[in-house]
Amino acid sequence: MSTDSSTTGPTGTSSAATTASAWTAERVARLVDHTLLKPEATAADVTALLADARRLGVLAVCVSPSFLPLVQTAGEGSTDGLLVATVCGFPSGKHTSAVKAAEAAAAVGAGADEVDMVIDVGTALAGDIDAVRSDIAAVRAAVPAPRVLKVILESAALPDDVLVAVCRASEEAGADFVKTSTGFHPAGGASVHAIEIMHAEVGGRLGIKASGGIRTAEAAVALLDAGATRLGLSGTAAVLAGLQGLEGLSGS
Repeated sequence: MSTDSSTTGPTGTSSAATTASAWTAERVARLVDHTLLKPEATAADVTALLADARRLGVLAVCVSPSFLPLVQTAGEGSTDGLLVATVCGFPSGKHTSAVKAAEAAAAVGAGADEVDMVIDVGTALAGDIDAVRSDIAAVRAAVPAPRVLKVILESAALPDDVLVAVCRASEEAGADFVKTSTGFHPAGGASVHAIEIMHAEVGGRLGIKASGGIRTAEAAVALLDAGATRLGLSGTAAVLAGLQGLEGLSGS
């Protein structure tokens, strides 16, 4: 299994200081899905998320499907310039393909620009990659282009060879992105090791989203250096503030 993921964030951050000038806070913000998926989230929390997203200059917000109508009606200009992402089969991935596809179609109908689906990790671990591919394809059919489909692999729970196989299956099924984690799996979240594997397998053809346990600027930079092209963050403000601090250090 991926060896350096944990709930405290990715390891392998030694390059952060040397790449701070490249990964500015402004640049990284445009790669961020500002995320609120906790079960106890309220409508007020979502309204605050939207305000924070506009203030921070992020690319997208990611909310639970039940909040999509609120996001669309939260006020004039609430999503101006923001992509709206949601999740499907979340967080277990144990829903049937038909249920996932119906959930994804409903999300698109409710205004989602992007859908992050979860594979059935147990099916992948059992070696039935054909079933994983079929599951992804069913959701892809419900999320037509130009909407974006991201596939959450739970990389921390997968041996490296299985991670490679599900990356391939995601590409073959028509996904736009592969994504490390839900952030809810006990095995952990994003890791540099997993991102390197994902980048080696599908980088340049699919986007690569790192998500789960990314709490510091150093962790974010390490994942971007490893090949991530999108970050899922709940503590976005702290990460961007940390990047501003690194920019100051690199310019001193």
